[in-house]
Amino acid sequence: MTRFDRTKLLFGENFETFQNTRILLLGVGGVGSFALDCLYRTGLQNITIVDFDIYDETNLNRQIGSDGNIGKEKTSSLQKLYPNIKTISAKVDEVWIENFDFSDFDLVLDAIDSSLAKMFLAKKVSEKLISSLGSANQIDSTKIKVCSIWETENDPFAKSIRKALRRNKFSKDYTVIFSSAERVGNDGGSFVGVTGAFGLAMCGEAIKNLIK
Repeated sequence: MTRFDRTKLLFGENFETFQNTRILLLGVGGVGSFALDCLYRTGLQNITIVDFDIYDETNLNRQIGSDGNIGKEKTSSLQKLYPNIKTISAKVDEVWIENFDFSDFDLVLDAIDSSLAKMFLAKKVSEKLISSLGSANQIDSTKIKVCSIWETENDPFAKSIRKALRRNKFSKDYTVIFSSAERVGNDGGSFVGVTGAFGLAMCGEAIKNLIK
Protein backbone atom coordinates (compact mmCIF):
# COMPACT_ATOMS: atom_id res chain seq x y z
CA MET A 1 0.00 0.00 0.00
CA THR A 2 1.10 3.59 -0.63
CA ARG A 3 1.18 6.47 1.83
CA PHE A 4 -2.37 7.73 1.42
CA ASP A 5 -4.19 4.49 0.56
CA ARG A 6 -5.88 4.21 3.95
CA THR A 7 -6.87 7.88 3.78
CA LYS A 8 -8.43 7.30 0.35
CA LEU A 9 -10.32 4.28 1.70
CA LEU A 10 -11.94 6.59 4.27
CA PHE A 11 -12.54 9.73 2.23
CA GLY A 12 -12.87 8.41 -1.32
CA GLU A 13 -13.17 11.10 -3.99
CA ASN A 14 -12.89 13.83 -1.34
CA PHE A 15 -9.17 13.08 -1.21
CA GLU A 16 -8.73 14.98 -4.48
CA THR A 17 -10.43 17.96 -2.87
CA PHE A 18 -7.94 17.81 0.00
CA GLN A 19 -4.96 17.92 -2.32
CA ASN A 20 -6.32 20.98 -4.14
CA THR A 21 -7.27 22.91 -1.00
CA ARG A 22 -5.17 25.93 -0.02
CA ILE A 23 -4.76 26.24 3.75
CA LEU A 24 -3.36 29.20 5.68
CA LEU A 25 -2.31 28.23 9.22
CA LEU A 26 -1.52 31.11 11.56
CA GLY A 27 0.61 30.08 14.54
CA VAL A 28 2.42 26.74 14.81
CA GLY A 29 2.84 26.32 18.56
CA GLY A 30 1.15 23.85 20.87
CA VAL A 31 -2.13 23.93 18.93
CA GLY A 32 -1.00 24.86 15.43
CA SER A 33 1.81 22.30 15.14
CA PHE A 34 -0.62 19.43 15.81
CA ALA A 35 -3.11 20.88 13.33
CA LEU A 36 -0.32 21.02 10.75
CA ASP A 37 0.74 17.43 11.39
CA CYS A 38 -2.84 16.18 11.10
CA LEU A 39 -3.53 18.07 7.88
CA TYR A 40 -0.28 17.00 6.25
CA ARG A 41 -0.76 13.33 7.11
CA THR A 42 -4.30 13.48 5.69
CA GLY A 43 -2.99 14.65 2.33
CA LEU A 44 -3.47 18.42 2.58
CA GLN A 45 -0.03 19.63 1.64
CA ASN A 46 -0.81 22.97 0.00
CA ILE A 47 -0.36 24.63 3.37
CA THR A 48 1.21 27.99 4.22
CA ILE A 49 2.25 28.48 7.84
CA VAL A 50 2.88 31.86 9.45
CA ASP A 51 4.84 32.40 12.68
CA PHE A 52 7.60 34.73 13.83
CA ASP A 53 8.83 32.87 16.91
CA ILE A 54 11.82 30.67 17.69
CA TYR A 55 11.78 27.54 19.83
CA ASP A 56 12.83 27.77 23.46
CA GLU A 57 13.09 25.10 26.12
CA THR A 58 9.60 25.74 27.48
CA ASN A 59 8.13 24.65 24.13
CA LEU A 60 9.40 21.10 24.52
CA ASN A 61 6.39 20.00 26.57
CA ARG A 62 3.85 20.54 23.79
CA GLN A 63 5.14 21.66 20.37
CA ILE A 64 5.91 19.39 17.43
CA GLY A 65 9.25 20.38 15.90
CA SER A 66 10.80 21.76 19.10
CA ASP A 67 13.05 18.77 19.83
CA GLY A 68 16.61 19.51 18.75
CA ASN A 69 15.66 22.96 17.45
CA ILE A 70 16.00 25.27 20.47
CA GLY A 71 16.90 28.76 19.23
CA LYS A 72 15.76 28.04 15.67
CA GLU A 73 12.79 29.49 13.78
CA LYS A 74 9.62 27.45 14.06
CA THR A 75 8.71 27.94 10.41
CA SER A 76 12.04 26.79 8.99
CA SER A 77 12.25 23.86 11.42
CA LEU A 78 8.77 22.65 10.50
CA GLN A 79 9.48 22.94 6.78
CA LYS A 80 12.15 20.27 7.23
CA LEU A 81 9.54 17.96 8.79
CA TYR A 82 6.86 18.82 6.21
CA PRO A 83 8.81 19.56 3.01
CA ASN A 84 5.89 20.54 0.78
CA ILE A 85 4.58 23.39 2.94
CA LYS A 86 5.24 27.08 2.39
CA THR A 87 6.39 29.35 5.20
CA ILE A 88 6.11 33.00 6.14
CA SER A 89 8.16 34.32 9.03
CA ALA A 90 6.02 37.15 10.39
CA LYS A 91 4.15 38.24 13.48
CA VAL A 92 0.41 37.99 12.95
CA ASP A 93 -0.83 41.31 14.32
CA GLU A 94 -3.42 43.83 13.21
CA VAL A 95 -1.03 45.50 10.73
CA TRP A 96 -0.04 42.21 9.11
CA ILE A 97 -3.69 41.11 8.91
CA GLU A 98 -4.75 44.39 7.34
CA ASN A 99 -2.08 44.18 4.64
CA PHE A 100 -2.12 40.45 3.86
CA ASP A 101 -4.04 39.06 0.87
CA PHE A 102 -6.20 36.19 2.14
CA SER A 103 -7.97 35.66 -1.18
CA ASP A 104 -5.54 32.92 -2.27
CA PHE A 105 -6.68 30.59 0.52
CA ASP A 106 -9.74 28.38 0.93
CA LEU A 107 -9.50 28.08 4.73
CA VAL A 108 -7.78 30.16 7.40
CA LEU A 109 -6.87 28.35 10.62
CA ASP A 110 -6.12 30.60 13.57
CA ALA A 111 -3.86 29.23 16.32
CA ILE A 112 -2.40 32.54 17.49
CA ASP A 113 -2.53 33.85 21.06
CA SER A 114 -3.41 37.53 20.73
CA SER A 115 -7.06 38.39 21.35
CA LEU A 116 -6.66 41.68 19.48
CA ALA A 117 -5.23 39.95 16.41
CA LYS A 118 -7.99 37.34 16.59
CA MET A 119 -10.59 40.09 16.51
CA PHE A 120 -9.02 41.74 13.44
CA LEU A 121 -8.77 38.34 11.77
CA ALA A 122 -12.46 37.62 12.36
CA LYS A 123 -13.42 40.95 10.85
CA LYS A 124 -11.28 40.26 7.77
CA VAL A 125 -11.99 36.58 6.96
CA SER A 126 -14.85 35.28 9.14
CA GLU A 127 -16.42 33.39 6.20
CA LYS A 128 -13.47 30.94 5.98
CA LEU A 129 -12.07 31.10 9.50
CA ILE A 130 -11.64 28.37 12.13
CA SER A 131 -10.22 29.85 15.32
CA SER A 132 -8.71 28.14 18.36
CA LEU A 133 -9.47 29.75 21.72
CA GLY A 134 -8.11 29.14 25.23
CA SER A 135 -6.22 25.85 25.66
CA ALA A 136 -4.01 26.74 28.65
CA ASN A 137 -4.54 25.74 32.29
CA GLN A 138 -6.55 22.61 31.45
CA ILE A 139 -6.11 18.87 31.79
CA ASP A 140 -9.46 17.53 30.48
CA SER A 141 -9.44 17.14 26.70
CA THR A 142 -12.94 15.60 26.69
CA LYS A 143 -14.52 19.06 27.13
CA ILE A 144 -13.23 20.42 23.82
CA LYS A 145 -16.06 21.54 21.54
CA VAL A 146 -16.66 23.16 18.16
CA CYS A 147 -19.29 25.90 17.89
CA SER A 148 -20.03 29.50 16.94
CA ILE A 149 -17.99 32.24 18.62
CA TRP A 150 -21.28 33.44 20.12
CA GLU A 151 -22.05 30.10 21.81
CA THR A 152 -18.96 29.32 23.90
CA GLU A 153 -19.16 28.80 27.66
CA ASN A 154 -16.74 28.93 30.55
CA ASP A 155 -13.96 30.31 28.36
CA PRO A 156 -12.66 33.70 29.57
CA PHE A 157 -10.57 34.15 26.41
CA ALA A 158 -13.64 33.70 24.20
CA LYS A 159 -15.60 36.11 26.37
CA SER A 160 -12.97 38.83 25.96
CA ILE A 161 -12.96 38.35 22.19
CA ARG A 162 -16.77 38.59 21.99
CA LYS A 163 -16.69 41.84 23.96
CA ALA A 164 -14.09 43.26 21.57
CA LEU A 165 -16.12 42.15 18.55
CA ARG A 166 -19.28 43.78 19.89
CA ARG A 167 -17.41 47.01 20.62
CA ASN A 168 -16.35 46.99 16.98
CA LYS A 169 -19.94 46.35 15.82
CA PHE A 170 -19.11 42.89 14.46
CA SER A 171 -22.14 40.59 14.29
CA LYS A 172 -21.13 37.91 11.78
CA ASP A 173 -20.50 34.29 12.71
CA TYR A 174 -17.48 32.00 12.53
CA THR A 175 -16.33 28.67 13.92
CA VAL A 176 -14.21 28.27 17.03
CA ILE A 177 -12.55 25.44 18.96
CA PHE A 178 -12.94 25.93 22.70
CA SER A 179 -13.15 24.02 25.97
CA SER A 180 -15.65 24.33 28.79
CA ALA A 181 -13.27 22.51 31.18
CA GLU A 182 -12.42 23.90 34.59
CA ARG A 183 -9.23 25.95 34.57
CA VAL A 184 -6.55 24.61 36.91
CA GLY A 185 -2.98 25.34 37.94
CA ASN A 186 -1.17 28.63 37.39
CA ASP A 187 -1.62 31.02 34.46
CA GLY A 188 0.34 29.90 31.43
CA GLY A 189 0.41 26.23 32.35
CA SER A 190 -0.04 23.84 29.44
CA PHE A 191 -0.59 20.13 28.81
CA VAL A 192 -0.01 18.55 25.41
CA GLY A 193 -3.01 16.28 25.97
CA VAL A 194 -5.18 19.41 25.67
CA THR A 195 -3.21 21.70 23.35
CA GLY A 196 -2.60 18.84 20.93
CA ALA A 197 -6.27 17.84 21.09
CA PHE A 198 -7.21 21.44 20.18
CA GLY A 199 -4.99 21.18 17.11
CA LEU A 200 -6.46 17.83 16.09
CA ALA A 201 -9.98 19.19 16.57
CA MET A 202 -9.09 22.13 14.34
CA CYS A 203 -7.82 19.75 11.66
CA GLY A 204 -10.97 17.63 11.98
CA GLU A 205 -13.22 20.65 11.59
CA ALA A 206 -11.27 21.74 8.51
CA ILE A 207 -11.74 18.29 6.98
CA LYS A 208 -15.49 18.31 7.75
CA ASN A 209 -15.73 21.74 6.15
CA LEU A 210 -14.10 20.48 2.98
CA ILE A 211 -16.29 17.40 2.51
CA LYS A 212 -19.62 19.15 3.07
